[in-house]
Amino acid sequence: MMLDRFYPIFDHTDWLRRMLPLGVKLVQLRIKDQLDVVIREQIAQSLELCRAHGTVPVVNDHWQAAIDAGCEWIHLGQEDLDEADLKAIRKAGLKLGVSTHDDDELERVLTMDPGYVALGPVYPTILKKMKWEQQGLPRVTEWKARVGDIPLVAIGGMSVERAPGVLQAGADIVSVVTDITLNSDPETRVREWIEVTR
Repeated sequence: MMLDRFYPIFDHTDWLRRMLPLGVKLVQLRIKDQLDVVIREQIAQSLELCRAHGTVPVVNDHWQAAIDAGCEWIHLGQEDLDEADLKAIRKAGLKLGVSTHDDDELERVLTMDPGYVALGPVYPTILKKMKWEQQGLPRVTEWKARVGDIPLVAIGGMSVERAPGVLQAGADIVSVVTDITLNSDPETRVREWIEVTR
């Protein structure tokens, strides 16, 4: 299955209600610091919204809730990989996207038959404090050569203006958070993203 080249990340289904009708076809739900019941409710609502709009939903971190809800995709960070039951995830048939930041992490992930590999931060990011320096476009090109046919997701400091260069460098997909969520007109920004990535 081909994944869309525009991959926004949102922390609540309210965002999905606003953005999916604009034509978003791949989206991640990244919920932090919530009760399990809230997480499960948000996942269920997200699946319903995504089905209605023909969008591929990816659940960040909460792999057991994703399995229970019948999700197709999850995304795990490196720390999450240490705690997740990868056998249970595989048995449930979930496709796995994984964050990578250095050579050791990439080599580890490539043994897992990932659905996609994410590289970040490509540019400086304000979303969270990172122990890694920005990776830069040459690293995107290098990573794509190493992952081959596996889709490469570029994340970190992404903007509409930077997207063409990132795709040209070899990324298959560009993932974005704050360029939309902190924008004064998020709907217009999403339309710009769709236009520049399709």
